Amino acid sequence: MGKELNPQTKLGILGGGQLGRMFIQEAIGLNVCVHVLDPADNAPCAAIANVFVQGDFADYETVLNFGKEVDVITIEIEHVNIEALEELERIGKLVYPRPSALRTIKDKGLQKLFYAAHQIPTAPFVLVENKMEAALHVSEGPFMQKLRTGGYDGKGVTPFRNEADLEHAFDAPSVLEEMVRFEKELAVIVARNASGELRVFPLVEMEFNSEANLVEFIFSPANVSVEVAHEAAEIAKKIVEQLDHVGLLAVELFLTETGQLLVNEVAPRPHNSGHHTIEACYTSQYAQHMRAILNLPLGDTALRSAGVMINLLGEKGFTGTAKYEGLEEVLSTQGAYVHLYGKEETKPFRKMGHITICLPELEQAKQLARKFLSTVKVKA
Repeated sequence: MGKELNPQTKLGILGGGQLGRMFIQEAIGLNVCVHVLDPADNAPCAAIANVFVQGDFADYETVLNFGKEVDVITIEIEHVNIEALEELERIGKLVYPRPSALRTIKDKGLQKLFYAAHQIPTAPFVLVENKMEAALHVSEGPFMQKLRTGGYDGKGVTPFRNEADLEHAFDAPSVLEEMVRFEKELAVIVARNASGELRVFPLVEMEFNSEANLVEFIFSPANVSVEVAHEAAEIAKKIVEQLDHVGLLAVELFLTETGQLLVNEVAPRPHNSGHHTIEACYTSQYAQHMRAILNLPLGDTALRSAGVMINLLGEKGFTGTAKYEGLEEVLSTQGAYVHLYGKEETKPFRKMGHITICLPELEQAKQLARKFLSTVKVKA
């Protein structure tokens, strides 16, 4: 496929959550026909996809049959059937991310081995098969234990500091990653198309909900030196090229107390750390991902203004039909934008939407964001 837009192209997405929903909103502008596969009949994409198929994206036959009906296949979640994607690639379908890259990224253990093999800075680690093996390394800690597969949004991660933590340790293949004394958690998103063109979005700084271990608050530009921002971009470009990855790659990093950047993990798709780009950048992460996988020219990633994003998480103690409190003030505030994800039911800490604040002065945007973080609630 050359660098021109073909309006007959059918684009398939495995996963119909909020990332796919925001992707479709960009695709509509370029008349791209989007097919979505998701197991939930009321998934956020269900009402707006050109074609919605209810089915299991982890099932070989389901993915294979879905993929045969489209020209290009992408994902919004890593936990999909890679064998089916390999077969689709073999019969001539364009699959991005490539199954070979997805195999590495989907498994946090293979991710770590990839970093070690390519001299990409990351925290020291040990791979273990079960809790018994983890116990053999308890004296070498403290660690964070991460399940090799299946973890997301803070799930599949637990502290492993001493023998007392063995009770809550995962009894499954996992990574024991040395706990890093870090000053900041950062993220950078890089895009690469099939022609090899690269564009990097400005670095973001992230703050987490300590109870749910979910990103709660991000802002860009990050409060770091020019040198750190440049190094983060170079690390991201090296990873995307060494993986031969096409599409978006979100790279999460630790900035240690000694000023070193260490890769935490990566995601081969649009990412929570890039939601602000819809309003804050000339090209959003969703438009960029679409351009990359269709091998179109990549867009300008520069910031139009400082951007701050807060996640709207379901309030603790509430499960049921979602009700939003405090949005009226947000909607009456200049530079504030609301995105709700079309999820009917709220649960504790479930991602229900986000708010972006774009203003010339970052500190003013951050003050507003912190205010909305305390006043906007998702209840039932």
